[in-house]
Amino acid sequence: MKTAAEIMDRDVPTVTVDDEASDAIKLLAKTDLGAVPVVDDERKVVGIVSESDLVLADEESDLHLPHYLNIMGGIVFIGSMKGFEKRLEKAFATKVSELMSADPIVARTYESADRVAKKIADHHHNHLPVVDEDGRLAGMVTRADALAAVVDG
Repeated sequence: MKTAAEIMDRDVPTVTVDDEASDAIKLLAKTDLGAVPVVDDERKVVGIVSESDLVLADEESDLHLPHYLNIMGGIVFIGSMKGFEKRLEKAFATKVSELMSADPIVARTYESADRVAKKIADHHHNHLPVVDEDGRLAGMVTRADALAAVVDG
């Protein structure tokens, strides 16, 4: 059985948390990768920006304000503002740090292709960054890469 290191794409563009969100979006559009790893100064994976981070779900697209009551001239919100604030941040993200999903699920270079395929399926991802023993980015594996390796044995 092949390992993640054998099935991954080694030539993967990256962004950092301080990069402009627009740069990550342009990179996604240009490369047709579907996801771009976010790395720190030591190339350790700290996040991922995927196409799904760019799409607000239908129920979020018009960013409804949470339900509220008007009591004696003041507005009192019912329920949490937290979810709304997160959606608002993503909608108006200017830095990669505001757009990315932090602490992404990763594959390790030594993991078998079937283990990687299981991680992808269990977490409903299409792409996993592959990291070495020090947590540094080694490459990226796609759902198609992992499935092909499992089928080929």
